[in-house]
Amino acid sequence: MSYLVTGATGEVGSRVVEFLLERGERPRVFVRDAQKARTRFGERVNIAVGDLSDGESLLAALAGIDELFLVNSGPEIARRDELAANVAKAAGVRHLVKLSSMDAKQDVGTGVWHARGEAAIRASEITFTFVQPTGFMVNALFWAASIKAGGVVRSATGDGKIPFIHTDDIAGVATEALTSREYDGQSLPITGPEALSYAEMAAKIGAVIGKPMRFEAIGEEVVRQRTSTDADSAEMIAAHLSIYRAIHEGRMAEVTGNVERVLGRKPITFDRWAQENAAAFRR
Repeated sequence: MSYLVTGATGEVGSRVVEFLLERGERPRVFVRDAQKARTRFGERVNIAVGDLSDGESLLAALAGIDELFLVNSGPEIARRDELAANVAKAAGVRHLVKLSSMDAKQDVGTGVWHARGEAAIRASEITFTFVQPTGFMVNALFWAASIKAGGVVRSATGDGKIPFIHTDDIAGVATEALTSREYDGQSLPITGPEALSYAEMAAKIGAVIGKPMRFEAIGEEVVRQRTSTDADSAEMIAAHLSIYRAIHEGRMAEVTGNVERVLGRKPITFDRWAQENAAAFRR
């Protein structure tokens, strides 16, 4: 089998590449910056340069490819997913694995865009698998500044819980979907092993770094004011607030068994993630 990995220098895509390499494969990576990919993977991969908004560059990259790992983000997800699916179908790709979101099941936050992307891929009639993770553990790195400054995590999520998932579990499931026909045509909602509140996750980080930790509940308007100065668009800010609201209301706490079903082991805990990333939270 031959593989094309998009988002190959990103959080999940880079781990999918590494897992394929560990299996003895030599994947092709589709990137905007060839040097960045070369720095990350050396000579172990084939590099195709292009952009997921450019169908011609994607078509060229898909020549001779059997399996496509597709990563899109932002408000343009649906349009780019549709383009990728149609181009892949035309190129003779056997199977497309989309990194989607568990939020697509509820049309929450960025899940709204992913749900539309999934619909476009289904309409293309290409064989697919949708890998649908919940929130990423790595997103907790955004708390580093406030933890270093004052031992506090602030959020509009209240006491609501979410089963954050480790990047290696996401990439592991995606790699299994790419290398096996067992999950063709399936949606795989995947989570960490337990739903935790932001206060509980903050406490776990505090225990690892040996620092007292507190959680401060804030309102959505405060979040909006603080993020409006960031590079995120108004659409992205609204999507994030929608997710925080769903967590606060208890709608994001579902834990699935799909990581264990696919990988044959329990999903990685938040405690382990905190230990792996302790240095990021220390002064």
